[in-house]
Amino acid sequence: MRIELDRPRCEGHGLCEEAAPALMHLDDDGELVIDVRDVDGADLEAARAAVRVCPVAALRLVSAA
Repeated sequence: MRIELDRPRCEGHGLCEEAAPALMHLDDDGELVIDVRDVDGADLEAARAAVRVCPVAALRLVSAA
């Protein structure tokens, strides 16, 4: 699966970063940076959690194929 970000929708709340710190982080300007786009296994569960907690639905998981 691949993590996709709808950048204009992202408001930089940081809840996704808290849910999946190994996969993403907020930069110094409060912009989300996806560090690992393609996920599986334990990373997939963390990515799902990040998608779930986003209050503006800026993240989604799509098939990497």
